[in-house]
Order: sequence, then structure tokens, then C-alpha cells
Amino acid sequence: MSNRELIVLGTASQVPTRHRNHNAYFLRWEDEGILFDPGEGTQRQMLHAGLSASQVTRICITHFHGDHALGLPGIIQRLSLDTVPHCVEVYYPASGQAYFERLRHATIFADKATIAPRPITKDGPLVETKGFTLSAARLEHSVDTFGFRLEEHARVQLIASRLQEHGLSGPIVGELQRKGVVEVGGRTVRLEDVGEKREGQAFAFIMDTRPCANAARLAEGVDLLVCESTYLESEHQEAHDHFHMTAKQAAELARDAKVRRLALAHFSQRYEDTHAFVREARTVVEDVVAVRDLDHVEVPKRVRVS
Repeated sequence: MSNRELIVLGTASQVPTRHRNHNAYFLRWEDEGILFDPGEGTQRQMLHAGLSASQVTRICITHFHGDHALGLPGIIQRLSLDTVPHCVEVYYPASGQAYFERLRHATIFADKATIAPRPITKDGPLVETKGFTLSAARLEHSVDTFGFRLEEHARVQLIASRLQEHGLSGPIVGELQRKGVVEVGGRTVRLEDVGEKREGQAFAFIMDTRPCANAARLAEGVDLLVCESTYLESEHQEAHDHFHMTAKQAAELARDAKVRRLALAHFSQRYEDTHAFVREARTVVEDVVAVRDLDHVEVPKRVRVS
């Protein structure tokens, strides 16, 4: 099991189908579990996927259309039922505060969980942890909608041959990593002297939007992009009119942003088979998958310096 992977809980768009649940995507990232767009039925899909409420640390809602948010009441109530001890932060467009409140208190229940509302008012970072930054940017949809980007902080990767050249081994290596500089035999050794900067992994989540500049910014250089592809290119005009993308447009976004792996999702109920989505996207990019419910998609690892 990868410690950085997407677990797909639902891939339908406006309505669920016999084979596709409403939207929901769980990003496992080390100790974090970020639930994106919990549509109706998410709680049951989590059961099928072997996920528990206690694994959810953050919830990100792109917008308040039902297929992206109607599962929120069940998730919040399950957090209370399971007496999840940690705080769960919920990020959502600030303009939808009234909808959040209705979903937050949709029915009677013993409200025991610690839920921290984090309404989004503008583009930019939402939270910065020791390991990563979570950011949001406004997309182009018929209602207020934000996409998300998670980016691991860059770090210096130590190289064994350089450590040996500088006579470093044992506990002093850990000290160097903590402090960034050490004194060895009257010499100053800095972290960059014995390693190379390694950019962190990155992930982007883009739903319900036309192609736009902020979608490109969110996707720039990410290892895994989860992108809506509601239509095929034959319905290009319909996609535009309804503020959505085609598979080809999602692939063009991935190509231009130099994305390493593209996961297509959010399919219109008119399509029973998504092979055509993959064929269309692969005319533009190579590493692409049309995700199915309960799929696991690994965030591609960065090549390590030898």
C-alpha cells in the first residue's frame, strides 16, 4: 500500500449510475487523509474502500452543487459517532457559508466531533504544515468554485559519496539535517554541500470548470492531476456552455502544465464506457487513466538522486 495515493470513491457527475457513485476522492498522504468533494453515498463507499472516518483529517469542497457536497452531513455525523479525537478542517467557498451550515447541521445527532470551518475567500495558501502547503484557486464554473493543490516542501537529499568526502557519518548527519550547518574538524559544512535540492511531490484536484488560467496554475508540474472530463470532444460546445471540460481539454491542460499522471473523472451519466475518454486523452498525453469507483491511483514517485 502506497503512503501517497488517491482512493477513488465516486466518479459520476450530476447523477450517480449503477456503476458510478456521486463524486468523492480520498487522498492518502502520509499521516493526512484529505477527502475531496464528498457527494451522496460517500460514507458507504468508504466502507467498501476499507477507509474509516478516523482517517479523515481534512475535507475540501470545490463548490456546493449536490454531487460534490450532499455526502458531507453523513461524514460529519460519522466523525461524531466514531468519536474521532482530532480536529477535522473543512475548506469550502466562503460564498456558500449558508449551504455549509445547512449541511453541517442537516439532522439531529450527537455533535461530538471537532469540525473547524475554513471558508475560502481568495486564491492562495490555505494551510502550511511541516511537510506541505495546501492551496486553492478560483475556477470558471456557473457557481463559486475552487480547485486545490497540495505541494510537498522541497528538501535537500543527502548523497552518500558527498557525506563521505566531508567525513560525515553517524549522529552528526542528523544534526546537519536539523540545523542545516555543522562544524567538522574546523570546517563548516552546509546541508547543500552534501546533497541536492529535491522538489517535493505535488497533487492537484480540479473539478467543474472550463479550461482557465487558474486551472493551469494549480496543475503546474504536479505528479498527479485529478481533473474533470465530463464530456468527449464531440460535445465540446455543450461542455463550454455548461462550464465543463472534455477529455481532450483535460489532457491539453495536463500536457501544457507538464503533469506526470492524469486521472480523468466526473463523467456524464450518458457514457457507460470510458475507454473513449482514455483514447481521446492519449492523443495528447501518455500517462492517463479514466478512474473507476474504488480505484487506487499512486502519486508517482520522484526519481531519487543516486
